[in-house]
Amino acid sequence: MTNHPRVSDASPIAATSPRCSSWTRSPIRAARSALLLFAAASLAFVPASAAPPLRSEPGATRLARVESAPAAPADTHSHAPITAVESVTITVSDLDAALAFYTGVLTCRQIEVVEDAGDRVERLTGVFGTRTRTATLALGDERLKLVQFVAPEGRPVPPDSRSNDRWFQHIAIVVSDIDQAYAHLRSHKVRHASSGPQTLPETIPPASGISAFYFKDPDGHALEIIHFPPGKGEARWQSKSSLFLGIDHTAIVVADTDDSLRFYRDLLGLRVVGESENFGSEQEHLNNVFGARLRITALRATSGPGVELLEYLAPRDGRPAPADARLNDLWTFRTNLKASQLASLERQLIAANVSLVSAAAVHFDDHTSLAIRDPDGHAVIISQDAPQSAPTPSGNTKP
Repeated sequence: MTNHPRVSDASPIAATSPRCSSWTRSPIRAARSALLLFAAASLAFVPASAAPPLRSEPGATRLARVESAPAAPADTHSHAPITAVESVTITVSDLDAALAFYTGVLTCRQIEVVEDAGDRVERLTGVFGTRTRTATLALGDERLKLVQFVAPEGRPVPPDSRSNDRWFQHIAIVVSDIDQAYAHLRSHKVRHASSGPQTLPETIPPASGISAFYFKDPDGHALEIIHFPPGKGEARWQSKSSLFLGIDHTAIVVADTDDSLRFYRDLLGLRVVGESENFGSEQEHLNNVFGARLRITALRATSGPGVELLEYLAPRDGRPAPADARLNDLWTFRTNLKASQLASLERQLIAANVSLVSAAAVHFDDHTSLAIRDPDGHAVIISQDAPQSAPTPSGNTKP
């Protein structure tokens, strides 16, 4: 259901990923003053519209605008609020069935399964009465999480979902051989989202030679396999050590790239590493959207998979996420980010009128987390690890 081209040696640009709802765009504030020398000059001012009220997830209006913020200089990336894209979480209906698919078919390695319930989980997710089972998986150097809401159960992925709907999000799994990977998936009778593997043409230089295919997991989530020719993507993606090598990026469909950049680049500090405009028959058949033309922008933190913004320049009929979407709905992906100073970042996000899922950061035993939504409603979890206690001379940890 999506496309992936990429630019930049370190980060090729991927394709489509629809997801959740749209937001109110930031108003244009223009205030120009002219100097008074010998005569008074006129002053032009466009008043800003009143910002919508900030609400947490249970409220009626979750998606607020993000106020404009100046872009961070490129040389300050080491001080960016976000230090890593830690993992991506997919909401599933049956964790055991999902584990059988992700470990048995996609060869992910299971690390742990934990069960959570209680006030702190409810406050983080914005879902009352929550009990979850979460599996952490590894694929190459990347981490993937699968979460089942044992209670309350959420709604399924809409059966008529398309790659340009803005609740669409996927992960791109790098493969060492696209034909072998496709045959492997066919042998396990996976459902197609693309008509078949597509190789992007020379008419799209940043993505030329990249091959990709979209398919679905047991719950109908769109996933992607992607193969990079020599000279595209990271050097490690040229390995032949296994068929499934790791996760290159997660891609999300957005209504307006510039609005999303104000959130991911200017507020969170991710850096832009590639841009591309993708079109043509191969792109259309990859996304399975006739006439698809995408503006693709790749971003990265210091470590972890990339985040790719997929804006459909055409067709413009992608649907926003339902206004009452919640984290237990099965179309929900979560992009999990690491922060070095979450308290400071939380204040900045509130000042920018970002939509909150959890009304405030929630403190757990070993970390603090805040759940928010981006301009199109995609869920983002930002966490900071609790400081480690200094060891005593005996080597024991202080209480």
